[in-house]
Amino acid sequence: MSGADAVAAPADPADPADPAGHVAADTAHAAGAALAEPVTRVSWRWTASLSLVNLGVFLGFFTPIQILLPMQLERLDAAHKAGLLSWVTGVGAVVAMLVNPLAGALSDRTTSRFGRRRPWILAGALLGAGGLLLTAGGHGLVGITVGWVVAQAGLNVMLAGATAPVADQVPSRQRAVVSGWTGISQSLGLVVGALLVTLLVGGIASGYAVVAAMTVALALPFVLFFADPVLPPGAFRSFNLRTMLAGYWVSPRRYPDFGWAFVTRFLINLGNAIGTLYLLFYLTDAVHYRSPDAGVLILTAVYTLAALLTAIPAGMVSDRTGRRRALVVLSCAVMAVAALLLALVHTWPATVVAAAVLGAGYGVYLAVDQALVTQVLPVAADRAKDLGVINIANSGPQVIAPAIAAPIVADFGGYFGLYLATALVTLLAGLLVHRIRGVA
Repeated sequence: MSGADAVAAPADPADPADPAGHVAADTAHAAGAALAEPVTRVSWRWTASLSLVNLGVFLGFFTPIQILLPMQLERLDAAHKAGLLSWVTGVGAVVAMLVNPLAGALSDRTTSRFGRRRPWILAGALLGAGGLLLTAGGHGLVGITVGWVVAQAGLNVMLAGATAPVADQVPSRQRAVVSGWTGISQSLGLVVGALLVTLLVGGIASGYAVVAAMTVALALPFVLFFADPVLPPGAFRSFNLRTMLAGYWVSPRRYPDFGWAFVTRFLINLGNAIGTLYLLFYLTDAVHYRSPDAGVLILTAVYTLAALLTAIPAGMVSDRTGRRRALVVLSCAVMAVAALLLALVHTWPATVVAAAVLGAGYGVYLAVDQALVTQVLPVAADRAKDLGVINIANSGPQVIAPAIAAPIVADFGGYFGLYLATALVTLLAGLLVHRIRGVA
């Protein structure tokens, strides 16, 4: 069911199969402007400003995980730093999975005169920045974890607001290109954050402060200068505990395309999480690169550049042809080739080539898969909530990957087994994309 279909045939509030408080029939017409399928192309300024919001989100996510938290936890307990990092990031990932759909549901129901998304983007940016500063001031494991939980909550509120505007305001014929630009921000967050913290500022506290300030600053152009469709009061039934809990479940029987989109995204992100978790150790133990820390930064830059080069062209092809699934399958195949290269050839040149190939495949995926997902959302009234559910497929693998990767490295083939598993999981995702029937 498309978003347009959902507006044309709104859910009956008395229907027991519809517990999530969808738009009632007598208010659907009044809510039409906010829920209708978009037909007017968005400007490059709109796309650029939303991309900046996404860059702010992923700066806040990735810079601490990559650099700041490991440095902080090493100072706390160098002997157990890996385990402490897994604990802190694992708790944060669980919070992300819980907060994102809830924030999306609240965003869907917001009737502010400033629109549904902008208030939550700004509130999330401020809360996320506060959490980052709280993390910086943490003097023990509990303090650092609490700060990171607050940061994750805020950043996921921001992400929920930042993900929905593509479905709200971008017509399907432009969606992959816009998704390419916003998706590139995810990869740029890795590089920009690393450069900010390692080259421009020194120290953990100042690093957190700069990232916090950037998170808020990058949100402001979209929040201040671009209109957001307004939902009229009374468009939803009251939001209660039953409604909230029901929102975490989207029936794959009623909405099979949404279910398969979730599964394929989960598998792709699981493959990526398994493959990148031990990259530093791979460079140290298998490649024997002289400076593994610098190597990770080089590989991240190569990966990001390759993603930049493929995301927008892939989005243009997808929008012009209307084809999504074939390009997602192609991206999975390309990423699997990169994983096999890492499994079979343990040299620095081969690793650089693999990073470029992986980035090229992931660039295609970033653009096209997000566009595909927006076309299989069950109900227009729940766009942000359902995109929040889909985002669990981004966070969930971060929790599961360590439990899968550690025994593989230890007992089932070492790094060969690790990257072979990455390739197989990614190829399985590509095969299952064909189960999505409602998108070409």
